[in-house]
Amino acid sequence: MSLEGKKAAPTTITQLVDASDGEIADMRSAEARPSHDSQVSGAPKNAADKKSKKVKILDRLLAEDMLVPGSNLGREIQDDYRRIKRPLVSNACGRNKAMVERGNLILVTSSIPGEGKSYTSVNLALSISLEMDHTVLLVDCDVEKQGVSRMLGLENICGLVDVLGDDDLNIGDVLLQTDIPNFRVVSAGKHNEYYAEMLASQRMTELVDEIAGRYSDRIIIFDGPPLLPTPQTQILAGLVGQVVFIIEAGKTPQALVEDALRMIPKEQAMGLVLNKTEGLSDRGNYYGYYADDN
Repeated sequence: MSLEGKKAAPTTITQLVDASDGEIADMRSAEARPSHDSQVSGAPKNAADKKSKKVKILDRLLAEDMLVPGSNLGREIQDDYRRIKRPLVSNACGRNKAMVERGNLILVTSSIPGEGKSYTSVNLALSISLEMDHTVLLVDCDVEKQGVSRMLGLENICGLVDVLGDDDLNIGDVLLQTDIPNFRVVSAGKHNEYYAEMLASQRMTELVDEIAGRYSDRIIIFDGPPLLPTPQTQILAGLVGQVVFIIEAGKTPQALVEDALRMIPKEQAMGLVLNKTEGLSDRGNYYGYYADDN
């Protein structure tokens, strides 16, 4: 995504990523106790409904100028995400579906932390939720940083890690409805010192298989850890059908990008999003391609 930074109020994805990063750094961790019943434990006050496991995130996203109706985002930013999502949706559910195995499973990752990965994951999921014929499930797999969970105010509640560590839980037990139509979310869950091993475990493979089978008509976005600092992301990349790779222009050395890209399976359908670019057009671009099998 080639974007031009501006001095005035935030009008580009670059500026909004930076603003969001600052707000997230100031957020307080939600006080929570794990629960396996129908109540969403640890969600913000009045955010959870016991019966429906529904969380209210719209006001929070509006306050952070995310891609939801009523926010202050300009038309250009909305169009940026339309360009990013269109080939992904086509590979998942459209004319290219037969060409991309598990195309409805999408991993968003980067080389290193701080490139706007989680911000992109949330806005991409929100953009897909606007589709007429699809729903979207956003899963926070970045257990250490919990960028998505913190952004939505869902940190430290029962989520992915809890399912991986408890055979009595399944993904349906931690799947949260939201007050945004067609948008579902699974938080990262309580921090566990063995989360890296959990994400690389057979249990995680089985969980992804379950999600792919149970929600074949739904697009699932996994916000994964950066590739280089954490070995488990390479395994996650092999479990999904598509990878969205975030690159921060002017920060990430080309050698690191190349090292990270080599960790993604060659047969993977993949797109690159160039983020935080100075001096270029503020129109976003998504570059997708199928890697050569040779």
